[in-house]
Amino acid sequence: MTVKGVTQMNIGIVGVGLMGHGIARNVMRRGGFALNYFDHPGNRPVDELVELGATAFDNLQQLATASDVVILCVTGTPQVEAILTGEEGVIAGLRKGSIVVDCSTALPASTLRMAEAVQAAASDFIDAPMTRTAKFAHEGKLNLLLGGDAAVIDKLGPLLASFTESVKHVGAVSAGHRLKLLHNYVSVGFMSLLAEAAAQSADAGIDPQSFVDVLAEGGGGSVALDRLSPFILNGDSDSLPFTISNALKDFDYYRQMSTDAGAEHTIADGVHSALSQIVERGAEEAYLPELVRLMQKNPTNQ
Repeated sequence: MTVKGVTQMNIGIVGVGLMGHGIARNVMRRGGFALNYFDHPGNRPVDELVELGATAFDNLQQLATASDVVILCVTGTPQVEAILTGEEGVIAGLRKGSIVVDCSTALPASTLRMAEAVQAAASDFIDAPMTRTAKFAHEGKLNLLLGGDAAVIDKLGPLLASFTESVKHVGAVSAGHRLKLLHNYVSVGFMSLLAEAAAQSADAGIDPQSFVDVLAEGGGGSVALDRLSPFILNGDSDSLPFTISNALKDFDYYRQMSTDAGAEHTIADGVHSALSQIVERGAEEAYLPELVRLMQKNPTNQ
């Protein structure tokens, strides 16, 4: 593949969901790239993408053949593996010198296997998981953690710039996914701990504003508090549209990664247990800030 200008690259994307839709619109609107997308029932409405000239494919192999770069933005490891290696999957259609960019959250051990499979098809693989929320995806201000060869990443510069604010090359293939799991362990762990404290505060009848102010002015001041405060104060969970089931999935991945590495995960086990209990109660599609309500002794309908 020769990369001379943005108009000479055809970009394919699989996963036009909450995060992928933002990536897709900015690849076209800000980057000026031609876009192919996989037509799937899980996509968000694609009217804007179609108006911008995007082309739909109902076959992964054909989408890959029509694309220089294929971006994956799906739920996790099982989906990535099926998309890449399934019959008439992406790998079956890759042209020599194509690049697969996996923006999903996935297990590092699987990432290494998928990279080997892509490389066997004479193409390159970059893991590029995202941090930040769907709002930032829509605005083209995601942060990416890249694992892979620096020379390949350099080819992707204009493309990645179209939908990101920060791009960090953190190591070889799988380093991006490993660091993303570490990030989500800390981020979701902080918010889970804070939600439990906020729930106890509410149970005790403490004024929510006082609770937030005391933490903000002391050791509890954090991004976690900023993200949960709208729910603590006003019952607004839309500021963080990340489901509890997704958080639990990331903790499953983190614990598996830790087990594979022979690393300690005692604290992760505790958070995993707490999230599992919430999911078992039927709240898997609730957004993470709603843990504040779900962890109360007498949950309100806030």
